[in-house]
Amino acid sequence: MFRVAGDSDGFLGSLLFLEVALRKILLPKVLDFQTYDAVFSEVSGESTESVVFDGMNLNWIDPNGMVNLLAAGSVILDKTDQTPSLILPKGQEVTSYMERMGFFQAAKGIFSTESLDEVKQEGATSDVLLEVTQIMQNSDIHKVVDKVQGRAGAILTNTLGYAPNAVVQFSVVLSEVCQNIIEHAESAGWVAAQTYNWSHRLGRLVVVISVTDLGVGFRGSLSREYSNRFGKEWNDTKALEAVFVHGLTRFPDMGRGQGIQQIRKQVRKWNGMVSVRSGTSRIIDVPHWFESSSLQEGLANFPGTQINIVVPKRIQHEL
Repeated sequence: MFRVAGDSDGFLGSLLFLEVALRKILLPKVLDFQTYDAVFSEVSGESTESVVFDGMNLNWIDPNGMVNLLAAGSVILDKTDQTPSLILPKGQEVTSYMERMGFFQAAKGIFSTESLDEVKQEGATSDVLLEVTQIMQNSDIHKVVDKVQGRAGAILTNTLGYAPNAVVQFSVVLSEVCQNIIEHAESAGWVAAQTYNWSHRLGRLVVVISVTDLGVGFRGSLSREYSNRFGKEWNDTKALEAVFVHGLTRFPDMGRGQGIQQIRKQVRKWNGMVSVRSGTSRIIDVPHWFESSSLQEGLANFPGTQINIVVPKRIQHEL
C-alpha cells in the first residue's frame, strides 16, 4: 500500500500500486503451437495478483494461438478469481482476423470486456473454416461437424487438391478430436480450424485444426488403469506414449478410445502432422517437411490436453 499525501501524490501512488499489483504477460509476435509454451510458462506459476496479457506487438496468431490464449486466460481466472485483461494487437489486420474467427465472442467471461468492446463486430466471413467454438457436450460436436462439412468440401477439394471422399475423413478426424474433450477431459474445451498459407514454415497452403481443454490430461485420465503397471516411471510422457504410440485406453470396451491412433493414421496418409501436449510433455508425429524432435519433455505444466493437426496441400510426388 502507498500513503496518499495529497491529490497529486495520491494519483502517483495509485499508478505505483497498479504497477505493483498487475502482472503483465507479454505475448510473442507469433502465437502458434510452437510459441504458446512461453505463455504457459508465465501462467503455470502460483499467483494471486491481477494479470494483463499484452498482445500489442502480436502480428500473427493461428487457431492454436487463439484456443490456447483462451485456456491461459481461464487458468489465470481460476487461480486468482480475477478476470485478466487483454491488450489488443496494434495491427488492425490481426484484430480483424481474430474477430472473424470468433475469438472475441468466445473470450467473453474469460477476459475483461473493456478491450473486447473496442472490437467492431462484423460477423464471420466465408474464409473461416471453423470459428473458435466451445465443446461441452456431444450435441456441440454434431453441430461443429455439420457446420464444417460444406466449407471443408470446398477447401479440401478445390484449394488443397484432395479427393472428394477426404471430406468424410476430415469430418471423422474433427469429430474424434472433439470427442477427446468429452470422454477424457472431464471439462469443457475449444476447437478452431482455418486454412492459410504457411509460408514461414512450409511454403504452401495448409489446414490447421486445434483443440484444447483444461481437463485432467492424459495422465489423469489413465492413472487408475495404468499407474500401477508403470510404477515410479508413470508420468506425462508415459501417458502420452501409451495413447499415441500403443493405443491404450481407459475404456474396457474393445475399440473404444482409439481416437488418437486413428487420427494419427489418417493424418499420416495426408502427409500431415499431429502433436499432442498434456501435462509437461508433447509428442509429435513428425512429417518429413517439419523439423522437430518427436518428444518434448520438461515443459511448463498444462492442466489439460492440446491437439494440433496440420494437413498440407496435396503434392503429387508425395503420394
